[in-house]
Amino acid sequence: MPVKPMIRNNLCLNAHPDGCAASVQKQIDYAKKNLSPENNPPKLALVIGCSNGYGLASRICAGFGYKAVTVGLSLENEPTEKRYGTPGFYNNETFDREAVKEKLISVTLNGDAYSDEVKTKTAEAVRQAAAKAGIPAKIDLLVYSLASPVRTDPKTRYMYKSVIKPIGAPYSGKTLNMMDGTFSIAEAGAATEDEINNTVKVMGGEDWQMWMDALDSEGLLSLQTRAIAYTYIGPELSWAIYKNGTIGRAKEDLERVCREINEKFSAQKKIRGAWISVNKALVTRSSAVIPIIPFYISCLFKEMKRMNLHEGCIEQIVRLFRDRLYTPDGQVPTDSEGRIRIDDLEMRDDVQKAVTERMKIVTPENVFTETDIAGFKHDFLELHGFDVAGINYEADV
Repeated sequence: MPVKPMIRNNLCLNAHPDGCAASVQKQIDYAKKNLSPENNPPKLALVIGCSNGYGLASRICAGFGYKAVTVGLSLENEPTEKRYGTPGFYNNETFDREAVKEKLISVTLNGDAYSDEVKTKTAEAVRQAAAKAGIPAKIDLLVYSLASPVRTDPKTRYMYKSVIKPIGAPYSGKTLNMMDGTFSIAEAGAATEDEINNTVKVMGGEDWQMWMDALDSEGLLSLQTRAIAYTYIGPELSWAIYKNGTIGRAKEDLERVCREINEKFSAQKKIRGAWISVNKALVTRSSAVIPIIPFYISCLFKEMKRMNLHEGCIEQIVRLFRDRLYTPDGQVPTDSEGRIRIDDLEMRDDVQKAVTERMKIVTPENVFTETDIAGFKHDFLELHGFDVAGINYEADV
């Protein structure tokens, strides 16, 4: 039967297999066109959280752009006779299928990245993939790009649940429904200490540290290993709910762990280094439900497209790999905090000034002309395989 998007409260509950495949193929084509195996690129990459967004784009760049052996890990629901698979399931299928066509070695694991058992299975998969390629089992690139609302601690078996809340005071702000263009006021009470701690447990750096320790104990790290995780800072108008909220507190912990990884591994000459990449605001499966973010992104896209500065996920990661991680001189340019700033175009003064002014003039009557809500909606649907050019959505799937 034909598959139509099932959307409830800015969440999409299903996915279109053919649309997901076409979207992944478009990213593959872009990476192949804009990256080349030079400047000592990775030969063996492990991507933890490989099925969507920045993780998927990272794996595509490593595999199809640099011809690296890739091992990817994510937790997906497979389709059944009565249930759709997750978008990531179809994305991973497409990646592996296209890798076979181009004689690239890829291994994709479906499992809970937070568990000790899956860490052990992943280490073995890395060794097997390296053996198949005839290269040393040493990871050149480790991408940590998990996005999960919950995490079960492998030691205590306690399940932590994250929340998107402000810290210290309640939040109230305008938000935008990207499906129909209506505005509403989003409110969120201040997070409790337990909620803050739980969010840090889920979205902070503890698991990244555990992965580094596990891979080190398995002998899979080397002086060529570049480890990277992703974060977002954004403009001050979003800080109350993001940077200064529970998510921001978790991201602070991620940066703390990055420094500790460098102290423990880089300083001891066990890895090349670890970095946090601060990325641009993009449409993700979660950004559509964070207060103020859909409104801000819709105005941001309008201005960045007008200035010919707009980048999607794959364009961001291509630029990250080409101009930051794998430069001709081998150096990784960072800010004063040691972070890679690939959000540099978004945070340009002229861009932010234009976005701020645009947000002031948007009304319910002109929202479709003064914002790029159409682009936001398209990107959101495309994440799930819908609204992709060339796909017949009336055809049986």
